[in-house]
Amino acid sequence: MNSRIMKKNILLLLAAAALLFAGCAAQKTTSSYYNSPTALIRYDADGSMVLRAYGSGRTGANAREQAWKNAVRDVIFKGINVPGNPMASKPLVTEVNAQEKYEQFFNAFFQDKGYYRSFVTTEDRKPLSSVKEENKLEMKQGTTLRVLRPELKEYLKENGILK
Repeated sequence: MNSRIMKKNILLLLAAAALLFAGCAAQKTTSSYYNSPTALIRYDADGSMVLRAYGSGRTGANAREQAWKNAVRDVIFKGINVPGNPMASKPLVTEVNAQEKYEQFFNAFFQDKGYYRSFVTTEDRKPLSSVKEENKLEMKQGTTLRVLRPELKEYLKENGILK
């Protein structure tokens, strides 16, 4: 009788293991990096930041533009961690609720093909460095770009966002 229970337990254990392995194999993990935050690749002496940013949209161009917007928005409102440089790690705008207070300015600034593009370059992007994933609803893309942080800071001062 003990061997019968033992065989039954072994069969249950094997069945559970098979289900576990089948479940793991069915999951796709390729798109998890698209939810990644904007990451610093390099902080240059002129204050500009080479970043890796991610975005999504209906086309590759829309996804790339969204990645650029995300990067600039992160520099302005979240800050980008620059190891060894806490001043450069801070967001440009630290005023509480600034995005809502200056909503009209930022809506125009971040509109498609808006003025935010004046502070983004792709000179540091290497060929084939963009990663893309496409499904029936959207294109997701990760790309490398440079945000001209000092120029962006000056522009925000000129427009009364920063004092």
